[in-house]
Amino acid sequence: MNSEPPEGSRARRDREAAEHVLGRPLSRQWPAGALPAGTRVRVVKDPEWDGPWQAEFLGVIDTVGAPEPVVHAMARPGELKYWVSFDTPQLDAAGDGLYRRAQIWDRYLRPAPPDSTKIPAG
Repeated sequence: MNSEPPEGSRARRDREAAEHVLGRPLSRQWPAGALPAGTRVRVVKDPEWDGPWQAEFLGVIDTVGAPEPVVHAMARPGELKYWVSFDTPQLDAAGDGLYRRAQIWDRYLRPAPPDSTKIPAG
């Protein structure tokens, strides 16, 4: 009989799936200065284009993998990408999804109050 709680089992399966897709293990070493796991965040749209998500929404920094440096020509120096679990499944800017979790560049994350349940209008 498996004594692991369902949330742990789901997180393990999600980590294994991400590692399979990425073709490498996910880091578990949390970088110094990174937002801690469990931090409530608001995922925001980029002011320069209509993305990367169709709407702004709330989520939580997840432990499926530790934050990692963004390796991309448009990355800012030291920019990290975080695994974020979404409060509700989301569509990306291209209309793909629904996604319940994704890696999000830190430029699109804003801390949200722990008791936030909706995005304020305006």
